Amino acid sequence: QKQLVESGGGLVQPGGSLTLSCTASGFTLDYYAISWFRQPPGKEREGVACIRDNNDQTTYANSVMGRFTISRDNAENTVYLQMDSLKPEDTGVYYCGADHDAKSVQAMCSGLREIDTIFWGKGAQVTVSS
Repeated sequence: QKQLVESGGGLVQPGGSLTLSCTASGFTLDYYAISWFRQPPGKEREGVACIRDNNDQTTYANSVMGRFTISRDNAENTVYLQMDSLKPEDTGVYYCGADHDAKSVQAMCSGLREIDTIFWGKGAQVTVSS
């Protein structure tokens, strides 16, 4: 069964760090672009970062540029999101999503757009609070 599982969420103080993991089972991530989206309380889901499958090109939302780093380890079938200098506004449920259709990947990675063909995990809660 094809699954994505996020882990590593939790409560952290402002200025702190967390690393989220997105691990696939039932399929290999090698040929998929992977994105991280988040949904702040009471708001819509928004794109955070994306990493392509073929050249590991990365894209970041302006709000996280320079603070978050997305990376992949195909041997571990896992994509990571390293989050540093966390702010209260980073609070939300973080989802990883996978896609491999060329047009969909273009929309997902270049524009950090949520599209219907993305395969999602169930999410991990990140709370940044003192």
